Amino acid sequence: MNDVHQYGDIIESVWHGIFFQPQDQYVFNDVEACVSWIYERLQYGNMKFPGFFSLHSLGFIKEEKTDGKKRMIQTWEHILNGLCVVLKSDPKVRADVFDKQFTEKQFADILFSLILVSIIRQDYNPSSVLMLINKTLY
Repeated sequence: MNDVHQYGDIIESVWHGIFFQPQDQYVFNDVEACVSWIYERLQYGNMKFPGFFSLHSLGFIKEEKTDGKKRMIQTWEHILNGLCVVLKSDPKVRADVFDKQFTEKQFADILFSLILVSIIRQDYNPSSVLMLINKTLY
């Protein structure tokens, strides 16, 4: 196995370790619970793997598409797709929130952008994001 592939496997393993499936699948049916869980996992990841997020959030963005960056982007896409699913399945979301001009995908993109900013700032307090969710969706 070459070093680049082995490094990519390590990166993938760390991301998987941070975002393993929760015991309580309820988090995937409730936007607030899901976002809270994501922030908890980010805080855990920052404590368990110090500097990992800084390296992958900032360092890889400047580089060409390395194997590690590709795997990081796959993880990010998985999180973004998961947010879309949760937004569609949360029964508490008002029926009039989303339409053709403002879709679940667009709101998921906004939430994910806020999550990325939190990673860069190393601020794992979701209270402002949860307030936005409550005022926008419920």
